[in-house]
Amino acid sequence: MSDSIKRVAVIGSGYWGKNLVRNFHALGALAMVCDKNEAILGAFAEQYPGLETCMALADVLSNDAVDGVVIATPAETHYALAREVLLAGKHLFVEKPLVLDERQGRELIALAEEKKRILMVGHLLHYHPAFLRLKELAASGALGKINYIYSHRLNLGKIRREENILWSFAPHDISMILSLAGEMPDQVFAIGGNYLHKKIADVTTTHLNFPSGLKAHVFVSWLHPFKEQKLVLVGEKKMAVFDDTLPWAEKLALYPHEIRWEKNVPVPAKAAPEPVVLPESEPLRLECEHFLTCMATGRTPLTDGREGLRVLEVLNASQACLDGCKPAAAPAPAPAQDKAKDYFVHETAVVDAGATIGAGTKIWHFSHVLSGSTVGKRTNVGQNVVIGPDVSVGDGCKIQNNVSVYKGVTLEDDVFCGPSMVFTNIFNPRAHIPRMAELRETLVRKGATMGANCTIVCGNTVGRHAFVGAGSVVTHDVPDHALVVGNPARRIGWMCTCGEKLPVGLVCEKCGEAYEEGPFGLAPKA
Repeated sequence: MSDSIKRVAVIGSGYWGKNLVRNFHALGALAMVCDKNEAILGAFAEQYPGLETCMALADVLSNDAVDGVVIATPAETHYALAREVLLAGKHLFVEKPLVLDERQGRELIALAEEKKRILMVGHLLHYHPAFLRLKELAASGALGKINYIYSHRLNLGKIRREENILWSFAPHDISMILSLAGEMPDQVFAIGGNYLHKKIADVTTTHLNFPSGLKAHVFVSWLHPFKEQKLVLVGEKKMAVFDDTLPWAEKLALYPHEIRWEKNVPVPAKAAPEPVVLPESEPLRLECEHFLTCMATGRTPLTDGREGLRVLEVLNASQACLDGCKPAAAPAPAPAQDKAKDYFVHETAVVDAGATIGAGTKIWHFSHVLSGSTVGKRTNVGQNVVIGPDVSVGDGCKIQNNVSVYKGVTLEDDVFCGPSMVFTNIFNPRAHIPRMAELRETLVRKGATMGANCTIVCGNTVGRHAFVGAGSVVTHDVPDHALVVGNPARRIGWMCTCGEKLPVGLVCEKCGEAYEEGPFGLAPKA
């Protein structure tokens, strides 16, 4: 391999990540693979002898041989992981969508620019030879003025439960349409159907109206009898069809149909399709090569962070329409949303009788607070969170998406739980042996932060204002203000109350707070 080739680490090597691993390895650019599944890592080590593997993000970020990081984990983890990667000075490739929150997307774009690092989003079809040629034809005027675009992405499965069909299938299509349009829509309207789960859309149609007069729609479904992946452009001169389910030689075709006026009546004149010859190459291979080229040259990716943000804006506008267009006979809001309440519970969330929720707290989509649990004031509980039973959560906490706070776990005030981090409460569980009598308690002290995808093994205490790095596994008590990373987690430094890493002198360079070591870790100097 040439010394000029940049080297990457792939984080998340499951359903789609394994394809990224395969391509970067074939390009001679794969430095390491990071995943929480030891079996998957073992299989890669056998398949690719000499490949370095790890289970902790910190091991990736501390590896000087890694120039860029490729994130192929669930969407709700993208922001936390991406931010750490950019802060560490690595180039970044994030699978779609960039993030779920537009504010976070803008933050990552600004951070990449500040660090002078590449930020690329995995909108794969931008690198497909058929789409590249289609863009050339549209830009050259060969199709005439483009009046209408439609995209169908349909199949039976793969059905997801962490996201609806809009977020699962439509990002690629929206990305292609925005690229062809060269402008943002001024109107977005979406409708959907929920058939397998009353709160998760299985079928959606999104309609886009653009200032130039161009109109487009995106139809996606995972409840369709056959696979269809088709993009159609209707121009004044010609029509073009990109059908990704056809053999390579037939993927892109032009239809020189005409509309003739005979006695003031429009009459269609159909013509035979004209196949477009394309260079045959795997789109994912081209996408991976593009990321390596951008890292080596500083070139802005075709699908950079700003392009990813534009797609996110349309997705969020579509989702807002899906959420807002309720049928007239919609069920009454859950009792927890009574106007007399001084906290908010989303209509898809459940708060059991016997649970106590503090003023100003917000509980979001599909979350569940079980009986006997207490959630303090001004706490934000993200999507798909379970709390309880009999759990105490303090004031001002933030519990991000996909976290379960089990019985035996106590969170003091101002605790941050990153996306998909894990608590346990039984040390040696067996499915067939009841062991709740052997529950080991976990205490997270005031102001502590637990990064995305970290694991806190039960029976331990995370100290005040401690910081557990993303993907780390805590197997022992964490001292106050300690910064711990790895598996098992080990201390690599100290953190200020304000969230900055402390220098050797233990005086924060940002806020000026001074610390000294004590029996439980660090403490502010008297």
